[in-house]
Amino acid sequence: MNRSRIQILILAGALAASACAPRRLALPRDAGMPMPDPAAVHAEVSRTCRGVRTLTAELALSGRAGNQRLRGRVLAGFTRDGAMRLEGLAPFGPPAFVLAARPARAVLWLPRDKRVVEHASAADILGALTGVPLAPPDLLAVLTGCVTPAPAATGGRLHERGWATIDLGEQAALYLQRAGQAWEVRAARRAGWEIEYDMWQGGLPHRVRLRSIDGATAVDAAVEVSQIESNRDVPDTAFDVEVPAGVEALTVEELRQAGPLREQ
Repeated sequence: MNRSRIQILILAGALAASACAPRRLALPRDAGMPMPDPAAVHAEVSRTCRGVRTLTAELALSGRAGNQRLRGRVLAGFTRDGAMRLEGLAPFGPPAFVLAARPARAVLWLPRDKRVVEHASAADILGALTGVPLAPPDLLAVLTGCVTPAPAATGGRLHERGWATIDLGEQAALYLQRAGQAWEVRAARRAGWEIEYDMWQGGLPHRVRLRSIDGATAVDAAVEVSQIESNRDVPDTAFDVEVPAGVEALTVEELRQAGPLREQ
């Protein structure tokens, strides 16, 4: 498949990001001292994200994966039990792509090229599209600030400059900073990823930056999250996509090799 054609299909209207990447957040490096009752602090800062049963939002992506700089918009829907729908917005006509996933099945439909990816996990398809191979529950957790689908505080430390860390187990941790009398989540780590959070409203972040700290493709991507609606009923049919008969199959590897986020 022509490489430029896939670029148009997957993130329609993709533009080279000319702005410089924002400065990296300076996280605490001192050893710190034990935090009194980290479980109570974690319960407070994660109250909203842990209560999210469904989420719909518009995601504006910018940044890079490998040597590719991209900008694009995606309509997203999630349920806490692992269903996900991502629809790439195009300037006109059909969507650039539709990724519909349930816990046991994922389908990527490219309506403009009449090609489909099946028999692959949602994480593998998402990795080929964006360089971020996260399963739907993990992506929902990252976007809402919970970091992992079932976070639980296992310890905490107080640091200089009003910082604190809370360990979540499984190579995950939250970085908090004082916001008046309260704590605010500013960053996190989970296996393979460093995450920064900003622009909190209603207990959810409206800007999320993901940076890979290992893996085959270097990823540094910012996601602006808008039009957020949580805990609204989402039709079950939203997590299916009707693919016409007789369309041509596309493998994940073909998608990765031809896609706009392939590292050169």
